[in-house]
Amino acid sequence: MKVKVYSKEGKELEEISLNEKIFNVELNSQLLYDVVNSELAEKRQNTAKVKKRGEVRGGGRKPWRQKGTGRARVGSIRSPLWPGGGKIFGPDTERVYSKKINKKAKRKALFMALSEKARGNNLILLDELKVSSPKTKEMNSILKNQKLDIESVLIAASLYDADLIRAARNLKGKELVEARNLNPLSVLKYKYLLMPKSSLEVIEKTFLK
Repeated sequence: MKVKVYSKEGKELEEISLNEKIFNVELNSQLLYDVVNSELAEKRQNTAKVKKRGEVRGGGRKPWRQKGTGRARVGSIRSPLWPGGGKIFGPDTERVYSKKINKKAKRKALFMALSEKARGNNLILLDELKVSSPKTKEMNSILKNQKLDIESVLIAASLYDADLIRAARNLKGKELVEARNLNPLSVLKYKYLLMPKSSLEVIEKTFLK
């Protein structure tokens, strides 16, 4: 599989071959779904909480004696059967939503997502990705030259660059990550994937073992 490489000004410079182990992997929809679903589950904030009968205030004294009143026996006014009592089977902060996915499965799912971007011509490669100053205007100019200024774009930088991060953080519908931190969820979330050639080496070094 081959893809064109562009300059920051949008000029076509060359055409390079992509690593087939990463960018030509057959799609397995179920595996990709399972991995993305697990990543969403890990992001879920477990804040929903209801009080059980042992956590509700009061109810330490038996409301009435066990026998002789003609009423049903009750041990506490905080019984789940009573108004204001504890709740049964309600949400609890102790619940764990994360799902175990093997590292090999996560890696393969990432390769599938990258392969789909390449097959759909939604992978844009630049010869380099640098800004002279941390200005949003400069980063937007680079995207505009690639005709991506109004598109949904994930930018994968080859390494940490504070100026690049500041230049991209205010762009609507754009996100910048380091190539070593790519995951299937972020790749699929955006329509286009923009990265410099150097990011290809980082991906191979990080994920191909």
